[in-house]
Amino acid sequence: MLTRRLLLAGLAAGLPAALLMKGKPAHAAEPEVFLRDGLAANGHDPVAYFTEGKAVEGRAEYALVWKDVEWRFSSEANRAAFDADPEAYAPQYGGYCAYAVSQGYTASTDPRAWSIHEGRLYLNYNRAVRALWARDIPGRIRSADENWPGVLQG
Repeated sequence: MLTRRLLLAGLAAGLPAALLMKGKPAHAAEPEVFLRDGLAANGHDPVAYFTEGKAVEGRAEYALVWKDVEWRFSSEANRAAFDADPEAYAPQYGGYCAYAVSQGYTASTDPRAWSIHEGRLYLNYNRAVRALWARDIPGRIRSADENWPGVLQG
């Protein structure tokens, strides 16, 4: 539940009001995978979250295409691991903000605002939103799973 205190804290942290409220203005359908500069996962290596425990930028020489978008990796080993089982490493909800999806809309993500829960990678809009996500990860996942992929339709 969004309280006045959380709303004010979020606004002070620079979050757009639409991200903090239930619902978002209608818009055109979103692509299945969130892209920044034409790259999935903000150009970061999704396998590195699991193997290194941090956001690591991918490199063009270790790229591959999955779901018709480019994914980049920091090493050949990480690229091979993803290629062998992309569903195990790809961020949930196409790399859109997991908290936003749980609230019924999509939002961009910051590669430094992430968590792994029960072997799945979740990205968030920023670290303040990740803190909201962390308050009830199982409940938010249930809500997000119900909303996904319908939220892509706007």
